[in-house]
Amino acid sequence: MSDWLLQPWPWYVAGPLIGLFPALLLLLGNRPFGVSSTLRHVCAASCPGSIPYFRYDWRREGAWNLAFTAGILLGGIIAGSIFANPAPVGIAGDTTATLRALGVSDFTGLMPSDLFHWSNLLTPGGLALIVGGGFLVGFGTAYGGGCTSGHGLSGIADLQLPSAIALCGFFAGGIAATFLLLPFLL
Repeated sequence: MSDWLLQPWPWYVAGPLIGLFPALLLLLGNRPFGVSSTLRHVCAASCPGSIPYFRYDWRREGAWNLAFTAGILLGGIIAGSIFANPAPVGIAGDTTATLRALGVSDFTGLMPSDLFHWSNLLTPGGLALIVGGGFLVGFGTAYGGGCTSGHGLSGIADLQLPSAIALCGFFAGGIAATFLLLPFLL
């Protein structure tokens, strides 16, 4: 396998490719972009008529989105198995020192196994974080009218003020969670 396939693409290649994505969505009939709506389409397909929020023609509105999300999953599997980079993930020294002070010591994989291991996730606290985090993400995307990818790619490309406000909220929430919530949880 070529070495260039195993290395991260430079910003000047990846950035324009990501930037072309909203233009492609415009060419495909001005389709909205986002992954959070996939769960709604799955619920509408599996529980038709049970809840008013899920009563719509999911085949017409969401079939392309379901195919796109399946492509993301398949792409992740291919990237993680065929194009996996064996080099350790590069983490800034300050970040490593801060995480070590919080009790994280294993930096060999993409995610620290001290945090993301089944033995940690299947505890009462881990399950509360998974379920609570999933609920907050689901509620936030429904309340905010989309997820970070939808607002960040489609909304900003369409120059929508609500998307700019949502992105500011996402970043502020991420910074607050990193500095206020994460130390409490670890």
